Amino acid sequence: MQKNFLNQLLRSPGTVFSFKELLLRFKGEEKSGLKAKLNYYIKRGELYHIRKGLYAKDAHYNHFELATKIFVPAYISFETVLRQAGIIFQYSSYIYVASYQSREVICDGTTYIFRKLKSFILTNADGIELLPTYSIASPERAFLDIVYLHKQYYFDNLEPLNWDKVYTLLPIYGENKSMKLRVESYHKAFKEGL
Repeated sequence: MQKNFLNQLLRSPGTVFSFKELLLRFKGEEKSGLKAKLNYYIKRGELYHIRKGLYAKDAHYNHFELATKIFVPAYISFETVLRQAGIIFQYSSYIYVASYQSREVICDGTTYIFRKLKSFILTNADGIELLPTYSIASPERAFLDIVYLHKQYYFDNLEPLNWDKVYTLLPIYGENKSMKLRVESYHKAFKEGL
């Protein structure tokens, strides 16, 4: 029975598991029994304990997957996405995450920066790519997330943005006139080559 438990975990597509997820996956399992199994495999080196309530197949887990499981719901956004898209150039090893609360968490030497968005924004899936093990904002959604939280922000290169998508996603943020004006200002500056 215990080996079957480990085999199921190792065959699953994810690299990170929360205790709550595991309770749902192994429905008949008691909390204490599940904790005992996890501790057994951690001591044997067959599973990796990341932090309270979070476990991985090994120490080479997907950090984006972990980021979206520390606080749920959450998705990768902000500077992390914009850096990958070539919209900002400043290097940072931090992983930026949209969440229901603002907090900085350090796990295994990686810093995760959680920024709070209102629930009607956070739970809207438009512009969010739902991958098998985590969710990540499109560059346009990440751009809007930053503009929503910052009155002024310096973007190095707005060329990669699809402005039609930006304007399609803008209503997610509600009737925010000042945000709309900021988006239009960035778009105008981009068109003028500033």
